[in-house]
Amino acid sequence: MGATQIHAQAKVTSIIYKFHEHFMTTDIGQPVAGTYLIEGTTKPIIQINADGTGIYQLDNLSKKEMVWGIKCSDEGIPIFKEGYDSSSYTFWYKLKGSGEWLYTQFLIIPGKKKMYLMGDRVKNYGETEVKDTESN
Repeated sequence: MGATQIHAQAKVTSIIYKFHEHFMTTDIGQPVAGTYLIEGTTKPIIQINADGTGIYQLDNLSKKEMVWGIKCSDEGIPIFKEGYDSSSYTFWYKLKGSGEWLYTQFLIIPGKKKMYLMGDRVKNYGETEVKDTESN
């Protein structure tokens, strides 16, 4: 009973992909929400919101609404592979109107304070974000 209570707070969403049930959450204990860009560019963006929604901007700069989550156990515990200097997660997303779930890699590199989505989209986190919000 105790272990179930500890993880009862995590919001878990169940999806079906290729006839198999998968679980996802938006809370992995890291600041996932934010704007992901190809380094050195300002567009196209992927905007990830903490509530599991977001915007996926295509190469032609049209924007599509999306929902997203990170693979977890049925109890809401994020599933990841620990690397030498990184953690790799499975990022699930579905564009509004598509009806199809897709997945890609979500990589966190703590030493560089960077998060990578789809291999080439990156977001800095940590001290740089705090400085940006306080500069007003």
